[in-house]
Parts: sequence; structure tokens; C-alpha cells
Amino acid sequence: MHGDKAALRYGEHVLVVVPDADLLDLLVTPLEMAGYWVLTAVTGTAGLALLRDHHFDLIIADADLPDVDDLARGRRLSPADRPPVLCLTTCDHLDRLLPELGLGIEDYVTKPCRITEVLARAHVLLRGRAHGRREGAVCHGDLLLDDMVCQAWRGRRPLELTAAEYRLLRHLLVHAGQVLSKEQLAWQLWGEFRGDNAIERLVSRLRQKVDRDEPALIHTRRGFGYWLGSHAVPAGL
Repeated sequence: MHGDKAALRYGEHVLVVVPDADLLDLLVTPLEMAGYWVLTAVTGTAGLALLRDHHFDLIIADADLPDVDDLARGRRLSPADRPPVLCLTTCDHLDRLLPELGLGIEDYVTKPCRITEVLARAHVLLRGRAHGRREGAVCHGDLLLDDMVCQAWRGRRPLELTAAEYRLLRHLLVHAGQVLSKEQLAWQLWGEFRGDNAIERLVSRLRQKVDRDEPALIHTRRGFGYWLGSHAVPAGL
């Protein structure tokens, strides 16, 4: 399983990002024996590349990596692809690391590492991840919005939205399957009605980003308004 990209199909997947070869070997074999699929990297940049290409349930990263903070946050990734981080650190680095807890790095183990402690803490983090989706995330099919970072994704593709486009998409998503008039959308966005053209232009720009090269999610009910959903007509019509 170690380093085999084709093997990432079943079970819980762990990314280990450690620059020290001896420490890497110490971690990988016990993790694999515990039933995890493991991929490894020796730099944060390489770890980020793997994180973008594959789904992982947990990252184990060495605090000595110069880019460990970027690896931990991974803000451009969707919540589903943003796994918890177990950090390996020396006691000397704890003061620097502790402010990061809750901001991407969920737990730590001090070095020299005891593999039993690493496995125990990994199990706790993976169990917590299995209990549900990140708070603040709203989804419909492969469309997902994360209010914690004000970012939307269509599948694994991040959507580059303006603030108005994000608010419009969120309102459509929260009311998925319900036709919303231009007046309703305008009042929700701006607190006033600015005429049909303002909403039409905004919806047009949003469609180009959300529905580009993919099945349409944003639909028009002529004479009534707009709605979001995966089918040709809203339920009940």
C-alpha cells in the first residue's frame, strides 16, 4: 500500500508528510498493519499535491516542515477533502504550534514519537471525522458551500464567486427545489428591488461558473423565477 496510488480505493486513507526517512519508516509500517492505506511525502509541497489528487481521511505531518501551516489549513480544498491534521512536534515547538490547534491542526504528538500514541490519536481523529460533515457546510448533490471560508465547489472544482454571487447561490441552495422570483432574490441580496436586469445578469454570471461543462443545476421557470435542483422541474410542478 505504501506509495501505491492505485491502492487508494478502500478503507481509511492516511497521508504522512515527514522529511526524516527513519521517522517515516517508523510510522508507515504500523499504520499499514493497522489497516490504513498510506501515501507519503517528504515536503509540504509534495504533500499538498497528493492532497489535491487524492481523498485522505487524515494527515500526519511533521512540524519541522517549513510549510506545515499551509498543509494544515488547505483552505482551497473542499471540506470533504480537508482532513484533520495530527502534528508531530518537539517540546520546543509547542508554544508555536498550540495557537494552530483548532485552525487546521487538531492534535499533536511530541517527538520522539511512540507509535502506540500516534495510532491512538489517529483513531480518535478518524472516529470524530466519521460522525458527520463539517459545521457550516451546505450541499446539494455535488454542489457544496462552506460558510466558514465563504467558498463553493462543484465536485472538486472550486468556484470563483463574487460576494453577491455567493449569497445568491447560497439562497438558491438553501431553497433547493423551490422557485424564487426575481423580487424575492433581489430583496434577499440587496434589501431592495433593482429591476429584472440586475438579477438576470447575476444569474447569468453564476450559471457560467456553476454549470460550466456539467449538468445544469440552476434553472429558469419562465414568468416565475429561478430554482436550483438536479431535475428538469421542481418537485410538485
